Amino acid sequence: MKQFFDNVKYQILHRPVQSAVDVVLFAFLLYALFAFLKKNDAVRLYKYVIMVLAVAVVLTSDRLAFPLLGRTFSYAFVLVIIAVAALFPQETRRGFRKISSPHDMQQAFNTQYDCSDEELQAAIGGIVRASLNMAKKNVGALIVITPDYIPIHIRESGTDLDAVVSCGLLESIFVTKGSLHDGAVLVRGNRILAAGCFLPLTQDLTVDKELGTRHRAAIGVTETNNVLTLIVSEETGVISVAYRGELKRYFDAEMLTDTLQEFYGLKAIAHSPGKKGKRAKKEHK
Repeated sequence: MKQFFDNVKYQILHRPVQSAVDVVLFAFLLYALFAFLKKNDAVRLYKYVIMVLAVAVVLTSDRLAFPLLGRTFSYAFVLVIIAVAALFPQETRRGFRKISSPHDMQQAFNTQYDCSDEELQAAIGGIVRASLNMAKKNVGALIVITPDYIPIHIRESGTDLDAVVSCGLLESIFVTKGSLHDGAVLVRGNRILAAGCFLPLTQDLTVDKELGTRHRAAIGVTETNNVLTLIVSEETGVISVAYRGELKRYFDAEMLTDTLQEFYGLKAIAHSPGKKGKRAKKEHK
């Protein structure tokens, strides 16, 4: 330990700027790690992280003849990060997704559909009308809209339909006593791919405890996939939308239409000034 502190003292005296930057960056990494653990209700792991780092400082000392352990623990912080990622895979994946794809909705402008913009507008109209009708009757519904890819295991968990989206069809799927009522409907473009699908539930502990399984499933599937989910509450009739792990509630017809048009690439995104609402069309030969 004396050698460690002597090295630290030497670095501070001879390389003050580099030492200051080094300390700030290391403190930031520790703060980010502890903040992640606290957010996921894992404060109890604090002591183990500190213990591993303290042991690493001791074992990497040149005065101890432990070359194998010393070399291993010289990467202690990396080992801690890997361990935390292994313990919280869903949260880690969600975090990396937010970092790597900060503007997933903008990808909708480059999505190619096998239908015209008019057919997409008709599909949006059908979804909005069905949602409002079901909300008035307190009929629960869960609709997943994907611009591109949906995991095959989610699609295969339901019943294949491959039908054109319409208000009547959606309402018939979610009729309370129907066999497909409790599952999710998968929509791409103007077609319903499948119904009665099972979705992964979010493991985020910060989600409102009052939200039921339907809302948790809607949030969960958006945490790991570039999809937008629409939820109609069976208890309150409130229409909500989930995207990228975040849930927004109390949508009316205009708000829902605007959101779907943005996701389909038919309307300029509000936070992208100057972005034209022009979606790339698929060429038909």
